[in-house]
Amino acid sequence: MKNMEKPLIMAAIPAYNEEKTIAKIVLKVRQHVHTVVVCDDGSSDMTSDIARISGAQVIRHDTNEGKGAALGSLFQKAKELNADIMVTLDGDDQHDPSDIPKLIEPILCDEADIAIGSRFLGKNLEMPFYRKVGSIVLNRLVNSIGKQKITDTQSGFRAYGRKAIEGIDINTLGMGIDSEIIMNASSCNMRMKEVPIECRYKGVQGSTYNPIKHWMNVLKSILSYISQKRPLLVFGLPGVIALGGGLVLFIQVVDTYFATLQFAIGTMLISMIAILFGVFAIFTAIILYAIGNATQWKKNNNSS
Repeated sequence: MKNMEKPLIMAAIPAYNEEKTIAKIVLKVRQHVHTVVVCDDGSSDMTSDIARISGAQVIRHDTNEGKGAALGSLFQKAKELNADIMVTLDGDDQHDPSDIPKLIEPILCDEADIAIGSRFLGKNLEMPFYRKVGSIVLNRLVNSIGKQKITDTQSGFRAYGRKAIEGIDINTLGMGIDSEIIMNASSCNMRMKEVPIECRYKGVQGSTYNPIKHWMNVLKSILSYISQKRPLLVFGLPGVIALGGGLVLFIQVVDTYFATLQFAIGTMLISMIAILFGVFAIFTAIILYAIGNATQWKKNNNSS
């Protein structure tokens, strides 16, 4: 970082129809950072106006594009401001801005490139049961392909250092962005450290996103990322199994025909479907693997 004695700290708040809470959040956050930037992701209420009056810079999307798109705009703004640290938190009053100093501490001490506020290491204030179950499932999925084990992969309360601000690519537009960032950071060997935080749910009027759609969106994003990063496992292995099973069934049909002169049409149809699926999956795995290696090679060459 250019000056760790006085680092430029920017707070980034993605918001969608948060007019009831955004002023409170902005005013509290301003006590701990140099500048606050709110990305109003196509709100139909007065979120933008209230955030601006409260002292925040405002980026506004004309339509609701999703949390990933909002974070993409905020990451770009952090680069433009040449921020040393970017702190992200939700605009629905779930997160406590007074946790910001301890959240940025690992970045300031050069112990991490990304500090993640973990609800499971802090005091879980009446987290709804469905959130706990969903978080556990998604945590295991994300950690299954990452090099570091994170207890709260879905936390949006984070601090990003300069390396993370410059190096993270935003591809997911929806709610799966938090998982994608962790998987992306892990593949880039960025250091991540968790910090205990408090998170409240009782009385929170935000959370405008349907919880079922939320988890399905995140799950879709995780599976999409895994399929791109590990195509040989996701497509290649099932393809080999399907191709092998189809060939075994085909041989059985041929053997039965020569032995009894009876043709098992149903079994032959199943074997053909399995063989075609297997061949398609294997070729898909090979193509995605080649594209991934080519992209990584190009990225490494550009960075060097």
